[in-house]
Amino acid sequence: MKRPNLWMAVVTLAAISGGCAANNGVSRRQSVPKQERPVAKDATREELLEKYNAFASSVKSLNSTVALKTTAGSKYSEVKAFLLASRPANVRMVGQAPVIGKTIFDMASNGKEFRVWLPTKNKFLVGEVAAERNRDKPLENLRPQHLLDALLWPEIRKEETVLLEEFNDESSRYYVLTVLRGGYSTEIFRKIWFDRSDLNAVRLQSYGPKGALLSDVRFSDWQPLVDQTAGTTTSAGGPQAFPRALRIDRPHDDYRLDLQVSKIDLNVNLSADRFQLAQPENSELVRVNTTADAKQPARDSHP
Repeated sequence: MKRPNLWMAVVTLAAISGGCAANNGVSRRQSVPKQERPVAKDATREELLEKYNAFASSVKSLNSTVALKTTAGSKYSEVKAFLLASRPANVRMVGQAPVIGKTIFDMASNGKEFRVWLPTKNKFLVGEVAAERNRDKPLENLRPQHLLDALLWPEIRKEETVLLEEFNDESSRYYVLTVLRGGYSTEIFRKIWFDRSDLNAVRLQSYGPKGALLSDVRFSDWQPLVDQTAGTTTSAGGPQAFPRALRIDRPHDDYRLDLQVSKIDLNVNLSADRFQLAQPENSELVRVNTTADAKQPARDSHP
């Protein structure tokens, strides 16, 4: 029996509902004349660390509506999604087909296990987050946890070694903080890029052993979180601004996500039951990431 697709088979369903096309475009940066470049702001290593940690520590949960575009190999699709995330490791996302608003997937993860409900296929998938990647099926490598890591940043601890450098290209000037991993040999653990025109974080890179680039997340379109009526921040005790455009690249997993945030509420009270995804009755249970695929009809909501 052929191994079933994991939860991102939903992308195929989204493509059927909303149309799909090959993604052959190549993003090209254009050089900006020197006289038109914004003035670069100065900051110290300590100031950048404080700015990053202040944002990371102040975002504890989020409730958002996003347009989700997924690229894996030559497959491309777009879907409207409702995304919830809460520290330390809870995430849930419900995707709907464009125009008709029909749910095409519902998925959740607690940091160890992910669950996905595919209504149109009547399948309920259960698997481990820390699964070995599938070289032949890149869409199977996408995990809800990758969204959580991009949205709820980990703080940089005082005991971690952090280096500061400048980086310039044809259009912009950056500060880059490099966090090192110790152990038998020192390696790069994380890089945080700040645009010197406004000192906003615009890129987070995470590395694995031997310098492998696991995740490359880019942020843009930082907008203030302001209640237009009251003229105050909309996030209680949270940051004053949040990026509305995110691109998540997972080069070793061979996929990319583009998120456009249309609505977001930070630090709202999200009860634990909102992250619970039970298996519907009479659905087909598919256990993944095991030595042998197991399929059986559901007898209860807890397979």
